[in-house]
Amino acid sequence: MTTAQHTPTHIAITGSDAESLAGPNKDGTPNRGGETSHAGSIETARRRAAEAGVNDRVRFEVEPAAKYGGTGYDLVTMFDCLHDMGDPVGAARHVRGSLAANGTWMIVEPRAGDRIEDNLNPVGRAYYAFSTLLCTPASLSQEVGLALGAQAGEARIRDVVEAGGFTRFRLVAETPFNLVFEVRP
Repeated sequence: MTTAQHTPTHIAITGSDAESLAGPNKDGTPNRGGETSHAGSIETARRRAAEAGVNDRVRFEVEPAAKYGGTGYDLVTMFDCLHDMGDPVGAARHVRGSLAANGTWMIVEPRAGDRIEDNLNPVGRAYYAFSTLLCTPASLSQEVGLALGAQAGEARIRDVVEAGGFTRFRLVAETPFNLVFEVRP
């Protein structure tokens, strides 16, 4: 049996890892864009893209996840940022509207269980501390202020993406530190 491979050609990286797009990639990968609300990361990404000679193939914008530009994306990614957003449901709705009909949203979030007792381990304890000092206050300081925090497990992330209009959601990988979700329309 032969499976056709679809190579993503229109990709949006949103959130805290947008600057990583600017690495030395001279293979002609087209139409990549990075968006984050952190201006310093965008400046770094633009500088790295110019240094790598790929700035004709990538773009970087200072925009919140619920307002980045473009449509028809084959892949939208968010790395360790959905739980920090004030309006993750609004971001999910925006991603849904920006994806191609067969596009994929990849979400990487801190590893968290759905119950408190699932998180009572060394990593979970550290994540509760981060959440208290960074993630939750960051979300509360933004419009809506949903405050998922760093301990939003699979069920809570599923609730957010389904409220954003998605119908397919699955855990595709996990490490001691992260959960990786595949989300489709």
